[in-house]
Amino acid sequence: MKGKRIIIIGAGLLQVPAIQIAQEMGLYTIVFDYNKDAHGMKIADYPMVVSTRDVDGSVRAARDLSQKMEINGVITVGTDASTTVAAVANALGLPGNRFEDAYAASNKIRMRERFKKNNVPQPNFFPVWNYDEAIDAYRHLNTPVVVKPADNMGARGVMKVSNENDILAAFNRAKSASPSGEVIIEEFMDGPELSIDMLIYNDEIYVTGVADRIIEFPPFFIETGHIMPSALEKEKLDDAVNVMKAGIKALNLKIGAAKGDIKVTKNGAMVGEIAARLSGGFMSAYTYPLSTGVNLIKNAIEIALGNPPSDLKPKWNKVSIERAFLPGTGIIETIEGVENAKKVEGIKEVFIKTKAGDILVTPTNNLEKAGNIIAVGNTRDEAIAIANKAMNCVHFKLTDEKSITAEEINRIAHEKLASKQSANYLFKGDTDEKTGLSHYSFNPSIIHEEKQVNLETNIFNMHLSQPIILDTIYNLPEVIDGIMDIREYYEIVLDAASNCEVLAILNDFNNEELFELSIRTIKGSKRGIIMIDGNNPHEVILQRLRAAEKNGACAVGIDLSYCYNITSHNKIYVKSEKELSKIIKEIDIPIIIKGISNENDIHNVNSSHANSIYFSNNNKYALKGMEKVADTINRAACNLHNNHKMQLTLLAESPRYGADTFKYFMLGANAVCITEESFIAAISKGKKGLEYALYSNKLELEKIMKIFGQTALKYNNAIWRKN
Repeated sequence: MKGKRIIIIGAGLLQVPAIQIAQEMGLYTIVFDYNKDAHGMKIADYPMVVSTRDVDGSVRAARDLSQKMEINGVITVGTDASTTVAAVANALGLPGNRFEDAYAASNKIRMRERFKKNNVPQPNFFPVWNYDEAIDAYRHLNTPVVVKPADNMGARGVMKVSNENDILAAFNRAKSASPSGEVIIEEFMDGPELSIDMLIYNDEIYVTGVADRIIEFPPFFIETGHIMPSALEKEKLDDAVNVMKAGIKALNLKIGAAKGDIKVTKNGAMVGEIAARLSGGFMSAYTYPLSTGVNLIKNAIEIALGNPPSDLKPKWNKVSIERAFLPGTGIIETIEGVENAKKVEGIKEVFIKTKAGDILVTPTNNLEKAGNIIAVGNTRDEAIAIANKAMNCVHFKLTDEKSITAEEINRIAHEKLASKQSANYLFKGDTDEKTGLSHYSFNPSIIHEEKQVNLETNIFNMHLSQPIILDTIYNLPEVIDGIMDIREYYEIVLDAASNCEVLAILNDFNNEELFELSIRTIKGSKRGIIMIDGNNPHEVILQRLRAAEKNGACAVGIDLSYCYNITSHNKIYVKSEKELSKIIKEIDIPIIIKGISNENDIHNVNSSHANSIYFSNNNKYALKGMEKVADTINRAACNLHNNHKMQLTLLAESPRYGADTFKYFMLGANAVCITEESFIAAISKGKKGLEYALYSNKLELEKIMKIFGQTALKYNNAIWRKN
């Protein structure tokens, strides 16, 4: 093995053992990951910044490397990159599965179609693309059902549904979590669940581990831990193993690893899913070796290099457990007792993935955990007791929303921006110069039954926990200079948007370098929108729109606000309806037109088949006497309400969160783009500051809605009047 080179796709926490084991075997490790600061990139012999989801990019990078050095194998552990592994293996002639077979093992629709063709036990299912198909599928399946994205992992976007009224929310969640937009609905399988690892070499399938999965937090499917070996009877375990082997053959997996989630139902074992990789969730890297003494990853690496597994014989028979820390919801003030937990006899690892200031939410997928512990004992009861003892040592002290105020965020931002005169407007309390919201009075009905509040919505085919879009201030490059790198700022904004299930706009500021930065930042996110300055020739705008679409933007925008800048010495490109229409027809993702205020322009935008209008009274360009955003939103919403042929999403710019956003929604906005206050939070406390701002806004909106008796944020001319 010594001197051979292996590509490892992914550098996250669960990939670190694979990198370390490969290096212990004498291998030269080439590690691909989009995050240059990922754990595994720091220990790799040759780190390369390439997204694990970028199949073409990974193949190009691998081919380029193969011209400089011999590469002997490629592998991934615990991450959803089996198609990338197969593509690289196929391109370089390395041991691996065919790309189409690896793809079938990573797309739940293709997987279930193969299982159906080969009579592998599984639930009834329907692939769906739109809401009408989702409702039709629900009515043809036995309830409850499970709604899933076809191509994601970690239970992201997965939801159990027992009532037809919940299908829309579940479908939107799944749709927004799917990189391809594909959704699958299947019958719920009741019964215990097993996690099974297998290795495949020369047509022989080796069973390397069977664990009981602990799934909680319905209607979501959160793995809160697993125990190895399983406590189920041998007959049920044998049935599950045989069903998984049948699934592997149906997927035509010939070499490498396979990880299966198998449900043990009253009608026998059924396949939840099978992936062409070793399991994540600490099983292949920690609990299996601790339970058996077998280095599973070492054997998988040997197979990836074209050799048979060298040592799969168990050395001992112990019980190992992984448990997740899920301390509740709120903001972490302190984390105590970690070192005491590590000292508990039988505890092998304690992973804390959060820190003071982070916001904890009720988990909806397997990424939203505060940490994990790994324990081992001679018996199941002993291992459980050890795990519980260690869990009890660790204390997450959480605050409620009253314990942290916006004052600290504002104070720190003031200090950082003290030397920036151009930033003074950020801290002005009166935002009416921009919004015009003070012209509207609200008359809420406050005597009513308490109603269930729902802030969730679907915008640009993405599920949002609240209809908020994080936008950048108009003079960001000038204000942020010398305080924070724009790259870091954009990453903070997009990370916060992803974690809080909202959207984020990254502006190119008519700068080619910033446009390229925006493109690199949104890759793989699906929650990024790129706003392109429209003061360019047709060809430049179209080129940038296409690049944004190709690289994963969920929507793109064309900012026409520059037209109001009559003092500009630059050439001003005025856009015609015909030109806009021509551009829009070339792009398949939603397009936002920013800077519109005139009714004729609204009509022209609608006729051009744009999807959305962004009303913004941009401070940089605003002409004196221009109508305020609130008035424009109000008229546009009235027109849309009375003219059902016009189908537009209305976006409103707001400097602040809270009550201002509520007013905008009642006036007809579909979503509100927060500028100043988002910047203040991010520049002050980074991602946790921005997450806190979003968290606080959600709470404030919910309180206002309960008082007003509103169940959803939508146009309601019954509760306001213009002064």
